[in-house]
Amino acid sequence: MKELFSGKKILVTGGTGSIGSEIVRQVLKYEPDVIRILSRDETKQFFLQEELRNYHNVRFLIGDVRDKDRLGTAMEDIDIVFHAAALKHVPSCEYNPFEAVETNIRGTQNVILQAVKNNVEKVIAISTDKAVNPVNVMGATKLLAERLIASAQFSTGKHPTRFACVRFGNVIGSRGSALTLFQEQIQRGGPVTITDSNMTRFLMLIPQAVGLVFKAMTMMQGGDLFILKMPVARLDDLAEAAIKEMAPLFGKPPSEIEIKKIGIRPGEKIHEELMTSEEALRAQETKEMFIVEPSIMNPYVPYVPYIYTGAHPALPQPYRSFEQEPIGIEKIRSMIQLSYHSDLIGCYTKTTQ
Repeated sequence: MKELFSGKKILVTGGTGSIGSEIVRQVLKYEPDVIRILSRDETKQFFLQEELRNYHNVRFLIGDVRDKDRLGTAMEDIDIVFHAAALKHVPSCEYNPFEAVETNIRGTQNVILQAVKNNVEKVIAISTDKAVNPVNVMGATKLLAERLIASAQFSTGKHPTRFACVRFGNVIGSRGSALTLFQEQIQRGGPVTITDSNMTRFLMLIPQAVGLVFKAMTMMQGGDLFILKMPVARLDDLAEAAIKEMAPLFGKPPSEIEIKKIGIRPGEKIHEELMTSEEALRAQETKEMFIVEPSIMNPYVPYVPYIYTGAHPALPQPYRSFEQEPIGIEKIRSMIQLSYHSDLIGCYTKTTQ
């Protein structure tokens, strides 16, 4: 990692979000020349500035990926771009679909155009399992963003820029995740609301997510898609684990916190997918991830299969949450402890004061 980031100029779009800000924290360990944090939320920027006030190589830029000119200014002389800016909440995107298009699609295209124009070395974009066979606006826009990134690799001309994507499941502890909602409901004494007890979700920790991004950055060859293998949990188990773990922190007996079913929200799936059977035909596999080659290639260059150290061809089958053995409540509790515990309480208290 030090070889990858040391002395480099780095831009993180959406850099005050859960994933973006952790990317910033981790990259700072490797002594980059500068990290520019582009986001449109001045309040989140203020808190992150306070946290990072002892670093003199961090620059905070107010701006939106929808604004191509502003993005171009932010990307001047940049070596590496982490594109984490997005609208990610399913119901919000359902009720404001064109806003999702503007940020997730047009914003991604702006990143591509300015990266090529400024001869950026590498661009890695953050995607979601909801882009797989999408049934909602957010997933559909992120799928197209993935395709834009993949196709960009083959339209750069003489420019050196390389593009790749990582695809996540549900990140425990990210802003607006189910767990942060459960925490707030538990603090109020309940009930904890779940949409459907049969619902299953892929889970990962923020450090795992950032680790995948960094590993993808070292392995990417251009247009490829990286998918972390991750555990699956049932939604009612997640709610029960959250109650057992968090209720005592707020002085609440877990037995008094009710779980209430409220039905599926607009645009939600019962189960999630991380890789389709079609993608699996182009996938290689390591112990911890799948790597999918792009479906398009440069028509003027003979096809040469991508080779990744330690990888072998994946089985030609999809990767779906309902086909995986769910982890139990105690394992979920251990993930909550690793991701949250006192940090969650502190974060929530700060944002509600």
